[in-house]
Amino acid sequence: MSDRKIRNMEEFAAVSGISRPTVSKYFNDPDSVRQTTRARIEAALEQYDYRPNVYAINQNRRLTKNLGIVVPYLADPFFAEIARNIETLCIAAGFRPILLSSHGEQSQELDNLDSLRSLKPAGVLMAPLGRASDKSAIERFCEDVPTVLFDSNIEGMGEAFIGSDNASFVNLTVDYLMRSGEPPCFLEMRTPANPNANKRRIAYIEAMKRHGQEPVVVGIEGDGWAFEEIGRQGTHAAIAAGDFTTNTILCSNDRLAIGVLSACYERGLKVGRGADCDLRVASHDDHPFSRFTCPALTTAAHDYTNVAGRSVETLFELIESGGRFKTRRETLFPAHLVVRASA
Repeated sequence: MSDRKIRNMEEFAAVSGISRPTVSKYFNDPDSVRQTTRARIEAALEQYDYRPNVYAINQNRRLTKNLGIVVPYLADPFFAEIARNIETLCIAAGFRPILLSSHGEQSQELDNLDSLRSLKPAGVLMAPLGRASDKSAIERFCEDVPTVLFDSNIEGMGEAFIGSDNASFVNLTVDYLMRSGEPPCFLEMRTPANPNANKRRIAYIEAMKRHGQEPVVVGIEGDGWAFEEIGRQGTHAAIAAGDFTTNTILCSNDRLAIGVLSACYERGLKVGRGADCDLRVASHDDHPFSRFTCPALTTAAHDYTNVAGRSVETLFELIESGGRFKTRRETLFPAHLVVRASA
């Protein structure tokens, strides 16, 4: 028997070498996992003399096995990819994920929350619209239903937030672009749909000042989630107005950058790293389509796997804790740079 004291299911999963969802699935129903896996878990239970909180588990069994997943815009492959990862983990743990999209509309987001209330989910993972959200309604929902926010943070709401470190995104791209060519101008929507955009603009300004450069923020018109078309039209307008003071454009997100590439193609401008290129274009997110653009986008990439995995693990902990943490948790994952042909 080991002398190590195991305090909770997360620590037990780590020392036993078995995934957290699988451990949770075993404690909900030992017969639901493979016989070999069950044997490993039970051997670890004996080795570490770990006994889970039976009362908490029994309480959780009274809950439905429904887990809500709410995303702002499922037509965006970025959210589809995260949702796919989350759904897979929830199903592996024996839960029934219910995926709902707000389609960029506050009214739909509110309808989604009402629908989930009626289903009495054990918990909810939510990426709120952000600027367009009814924050008081989300706050009331989070008080009623164990909720973990991901991707878009609304300060103080939900028991936890899991997302990406926007400062690391921008620092990576700005540092790379400064090393490899002219200083970047920053392209964003004047009315951003997502709160991450504001954090990226602030990080860009700070990064440029750190490099001793004057920040150049180019705001383009557009509202809503049709980012590619907003980026295309906005780039045409910005080029015509002479708003880009260097040959390097750093976009707030990859979907805007896809619109930039479209506008450049329509204007006969060559994008890339070569001496014969007119512009360099880089961005943030590593959108699932960014590797297939022409040229392929240089971007700072989300850690899709860890954001999804930690979100699900945190929700399971929240459910097992009775729906409340002592203090709100916040976990941010750093980006990594993906250099491709566009810059």
